[in-house]
Amino acid sequence: MTTPRIALVTGASRGIGAATARLLAERGHDVAINYTRNAAAAEGVAADVRACGRRALLVQADVADEAAVLGMFAAIDAGLGRLTALINNAGIVDMKARLDEMSSARFKRMLDVNVLGTLLCSREAVKRMSTRHGGAGGTIVNLSSIAASLGAPSMYVDYAASKGAIDSLTLGLGRELAMEGVRVNAVRPGIIDTEIHADSGDAQRAHKSAALIPMERPGTALEVAQAIVWLVSDESSYVTGTVLAVSGGR
Repeated sequence: MTTPRIALVTGASRGIGAATARLLAERGHDVAINYTRNAAAAEGVAADVRACGRRALLVQADVADEAAVLGMFAAIDAGLGRLTALINNAGIVDMKARLDEMSSARFKRMLDVNVLGTLLCSREAVKRMSTRHGGAGGTIVNLSSIAASLGAPSMYVDYAASKGAIDSLTLGLGRELAMEGVRVNAVRPGIIDTEIHADSGDAQRAHKSAALIPMERPGTALEVAQAIVWLVSDESSYVTGTVLAVSGGR
């Protein structure tokens, strides 16, 4: 009997997360669809997953809340089974600003969601995937950002710093788990045409920034999802601790 492939995608109600959940279903994964607020959008993604003949489970949780994360993983254990893939996609940006204009509340929320949330979800996934814990192995794919290498000056250096932490986590955890059947990688998107730009105060930023990109266009959520799903697949079986840029050459 084939072991079910069960993936959790955090922040899966829109953008890259939604595209990844749909593509994973097309490639034969059952999918746990995490969302924070927009249940209707998450249900739309779940309907697309089920249309592929795969199981879908909606799991509402703020990844920065440890109790909520524990509840989410318990729901997946009961509703789908033992996780085989985690996509740490949930993340936030904030309004364009200089560091000296930012509040400590903004810093805390940025780090809580983007870094602590990834750490908490990764910890729980390792407990289920690692051969050290009786698991059969699996994959973790983290969402970094080209901001980690560019620094995002005068825009959101706090976001860039949070994604730099994700790059470090990917390298360290990939090496830590290399002999336990778990591969850990990250995708570093460049400017992608998704709804997240509205959160920084400029919904048209992706297209306005085309001149900054060697390919002279923003990427799509599907293009990032294709890289994520490749890293989940056996086709990338010798890849771990790696950050893959999907940035149009930027």
